[in-house]
Amino acid sequence: MSTETKGRRVTAADVAKSLGISRATVGFVLNNTRGQTISEATRNRVITEAARLGYRPHTAAQALARGRSRIVLLVLPDWPIEHSMRRHIAEASSFLEKAGYSLVTYTLHESGASRPLWEALDPDVVMGLLPFSQREVDSIRASGITNIAPAPTENSTAWQTGSSIVAGPELQVEHLIELGHRSIGFASPADARLDAFGQARLNAVRNRAAELGLDRVDDRRINQHDASAQAAVRGWRDSGVTGIVAFNDEIAAVVASAAIRERISIPGDMAIIGHDDDPWGELFIPSLSTIRMDIEGMGRQLAMTALNAIEGRPAPEEPAVLATLVRREST
Repeated sequence: MSTETKGRRVTAADVAKSLGISRATVGFVLNNTRGQTISEATRNRVITEAARLGYRPHTAAQALARGRSRIVLLVLPDWPIEHSMRRHIAEASSFLEKAGYSLVTYTLHESGASRPLWEALDPDVVMGLLPFSQREVDSIRASGITNIAPAPTENSTAWQTGSSIVAGPELQVEHLIELGHRSIGFASPADARLDAFGQARLNAVRNRAAELGLDRVDDRRINQHDASAQAAVRGWRDSGVTGIVAFNDEIAAVVASAAIRERISIPGDMAIIGHDDDPWGELFIPSLSTIRMDIEGMGRQLAMTALNAIEGRPAPEEPAVLATLVRREST
């Protein structure tokens, strides 16, 4: 590498100067421009010299030239990133990569102190696992980005009753009632970041329980770092609750541990079912009954939503079967 290019990005102009040929010729070769009559010998010289000098394509310049960055920005809620979420993102990323796009994730914090990443990346589409607020939509559009998914609507709470939210909780309730439980509790996480998500699952549990003839669901918040789980299982036991729907497998494990410490037998005195099918749930003692979501299908749907938004097509349909019951020892 020459002293002129050391310490800075090597450009097509540097390659042209090194070979003593025109910048246009080098640009045609490096950009694989069609319709040019460039000899194979010259093409090979350009490619070899570009590699020797350490030339790398300038992504931003290429994006400006073709009008696309090939980046999908996925905005995540400020939720804990657990196993199911990691699988969801990994599947979406793999699907998009095969289509020639890179998936970049960005957690949106309530403080809003940092500059939004969509301003710096100029992505082809900005996606959210939850609907964007009007302020966020205005900020995205002010950055020149027109593709937003889900598309902005006036009903920003519709996600709370979507099938990807309610399918699992409904199966949890149905399983416990099928086993003969007529008094059900719900174990929700004592994490303010998950309040809206937890409330959405609780509402789904209450609605399905009411449809199946139960008049109430005893909801108690669980913090795995204090004695709230033991207080909750004592309260459930004293009020006659025999079946527990847990927000996720982690909460189910905390409740099961507390029940064992209180000498409550599982599932004899209290049956517990989790959600998300974390891989360690099968190894837990007792192994945890749970709900397995079609995470891969949901990940592919997320990727297709992005691609369809870029191409101006409608959002794809959800997978036909979103949730499956996994029966284990805890019920």
